[in-house]
Amino acid sequence: MGDSLSAAYGINPADGWVNRLRERLAPAHYRTVNASVSGETSQGGQQRLAALLKREAPSVVIIELGANDGLRGLDPQQIQTNLAQMISMSLNTKARVLLIGIDLPANYGDEYRHSLARVYANLKVQYKVAFLDNLLKSVPIREENFQADHLHPVAAVQPNIEESVYRALKPLLTAGRP
Repeated sequence: MGDSLSAAYGINPADGWVNRLRERLAPAHYRTVNASVSGETSQGGQQRLAALLKREAPSVVIIELGANDGLRGLDPQQIQTNLAQMISMSLNTKARVLLIGIDLPANYGDEYRHSLARVYANLKVQYKVAFLDNLLKSVPIREENFQADHLHPVAAVQPNIEESVYRALKPLLTAGRP
């Protein structure tokens, strides 16, 4: 479950980190479903999740949402509530959860950015879920690493993102195998 950062916005979907992760996991017979939607908010993801959980019956759910909420200046408490509901729904189906945080551009101000970071940290502690604090942490902040909008990473850095997600995800995968 993600937004444009996971839906490969502006690049060939085959080059996106989710597809790269799918290819990496395929030999181990993991089936990967990318339910990411460009423009998705935590509320939209929360509204879509129940049907996806029922249809797909996943053993692991990756939640990468909140960037669009943050770009719109949504109250961090509401983002936390939405994400908490998604985590609860996933855990109630016995799925393991990887929560992926985001950071906003500096022009959103330190106070708001720190409030958003606390949302993810609070949820990690409250629900004891696997956690990657920032999806783009492995992408150096250089112009050539981002598309013209300065928000979405280019294809060349998708392997960095996929590797950092895989490192956070790997313990959840091995926990579900005999």
